[in-house]
Amino acid sequence: MLNQFRLNVVFYKTTSKNEPVREWLQSLTRNEKKIIGEDIKTVQLGWPSGMPLVRKLDSDVWEIRSHLKNKIARILFTIIDDQMILLHGFIKKSLKTPKKEIRLAKTRGSNIRRLEL
Repeated sequence: MLNQFRLNVVFYKTTSKNEPVREWLQSLTRNEKKIIGEDIKTVQLGWPSGMPLVRKLDSDVWEIRSHLKNKIARILFTIIDDQMILLHGFIKKSLKTPKKEIRLAKTRGSNIRRLEL
C-alpha cells in the first residue's frame, strides 16, 4: 500500500534523546491532543499548506495554528526532505508568536541540519 502522507512526522530529539514536543503533548488533555493531532495530520496530507492552519515564521520554520477550547496552541516545525520535524510546542499567550519560541525552534532545526552534513 502506498504511503498516503506527503510528509512523515518526526519528533525532534535532544542529544539526551528527550522529545520535547512529545513530552509537551503528553501534558495536555485528551481532547487537546486530539485537536492538535488532527491539525498535524491535515498538514501531513496536504503539504504545502497555508493560512489559516499553517503560517511561515522564518526561512525554515512554520507553525501549526491549533485552536483549543480556551487557548491557542502552536507547534513549530521544519521540513527536511519528506519529513515534518516537530521542533517546539507551546500555548500561545500573546498576539504575536514570541521571538524566543521561534529562536528555540530555529536552534533545534539548525542542530538537525548540522548533524545531517
